[in-house]
Amino acid sequence: MGERLALGQWVDQAVNFVIQNDGGSLERLGSGIGTLTEGLEIGLGAVPVWAVTAVWVVLGLWRVGWAFALFCLASCLVIHDMGFWSQTMITLALIISATLISLLIGLPLGIWVARNDRVAALVRPTLDFMQTMPAFVYLIPAAMLFGLGRVPGVLATVIFAMPPVVRLTSLGIRQVNKEQVEAGITFGCTPAQVLFKVQIPGALPSIMAGINQTIMMSLSMVIIASMVGAGGLGNDVLASIQRLDIGLGFESGLAVVLLAIMLDRITETFGSTVPKRSLKDRWRLLIRPAK
Repeated sequence: MGERLALGQWVDQAVNFVIQNDGGSLERLGSGIGTLTEGLEIGLGAVPVWAVTAVWVVLGLWRVGWAFALFCLASCLVIHDMGFWSQTMITLALIISATLISLLIGLPLGIWVARNDRVAALVRPTLDFMQTMPAFVYLIPAAMLFGLGRVPGVLATVIFAMPPVVRLTSLGIRQVNKEQVEAGITFGCTPAQVLFKVQIPGALPSIMAGINQTIMMSLSMVIIASMVGAGGLGNDVLASIQRLDIGLGFESGLAVVLLAIMLDRITETFGSTVPKRSLKDRWRLLIRPAK
């Protein structure tokens, strides 16, 4: 039997080559991501609890309804009273950072995939690899390249969470009615006008579904990223495992669940084709229910 394939050794050599020959680009990239995430953490941490709670309640009332607004209020109170408010804000900052970077890369890439079959043939297997590789594996090269802290956690989260927005953006654009696209071309629209005035509006529900899934996958990954020092609620989850502390595990897990429900229910409504009542109408229904 011949020698085994030394694929892992080749990957190690490639990572070491990047570390030794990056020319300072990794440091600049890490500094930019670290500054973004730290700024979000400081900003969210500086906002009073009542103000953040009010934002959740207003969003819940506007996008879902008064019952969900009450759920948002109760969730914020529970998270605060359990003592996990600051950790939740750190986790939220990590999610926002990872989601912004994922969308900045994923949305243009999804549009490119939808409009170019050759690019699609190359990108789709890559997305399959990104989605099926165990999430823990991404932490190893990220930690080797950027050390411990927020930056490797955010970058590993971006790799893990970006595929849904790429796939669903591409799918949504490809499924836009061809007659609408042809009509736009007939009336003299340029390719850019067809994209922004016909295809993207038609694909918006699918695109928003991809954004929703990216946000949810970011939340799941930033919890795992606590293993490389990303911080937030993941630290408490990890500590509960290390100490076999069932109470801490349940409380920190509950905070994650409540945050996930609020993010999911609110963001999924932006991709709905069902018209929503205005915030003023919802408030009127809340204080004066319809007969």
